[in-house]
Amino acid sequence: MSEKILVTYASKCGSTGEVAEEIGQVLCKSGIEAEVRLAKDVDDVNGYQAVVVGSAVRMGQWLPEATKFIETHRDALSRVPVAYFTVCMTMQEDTEENRREVMGYLEPVRAMVQPRDVGLFAGAMDYGKLPFVFRLMIKAMKVPEGDFRDWDSIRDWAAGLRPLLGA
Repeated sequence: MSEKILVTYASKCGSTGEVAEEIGQVLCKSGIEAEVRLAKDVDDVNGYQAVVVGSAVRMGQWLPEATKFIETHRDALSRVPVAYFTVCMTMQEDTEENRREVMGYLEPVRAMVQPRDVGLFAGAMDYGKLPFVFRLMIKAMKVPEGDFRDWDSIRDWAAGLRPLLGA
């Protein structure tokens, strides 16, 4: 099997997609062929040496497309190394309490397929990209607008994936 890794993700406003693209770039720079695709567009995971799955979080849950991806491909994913990453505003403050909370969001997918590693990252909030009703809810919850992604942390995590994923 070649060193080909799938980086797949679910994103509502693009922040998680940009994180997935960066993870793919870091893997490519380390000599691994990485394919970055939306989870809803992946029909088959056969032929990949490993899979990295990421999702944004809405209302304390991974997006349905990411959860469905793992559910649909559970058998194939259980035969290859898997890593998960989560992008959410809770991680704008990287505290132990926030890490525990965000790890809780992963419990449904971890129950299906146990990952070798998990990356927890802050996201970006652009009110202009949100549907009207959701924008009102987010503002009422006082979620700050801005880009809180720590690109160095994302790159460091991605660089550490190669040995964990057997690549």
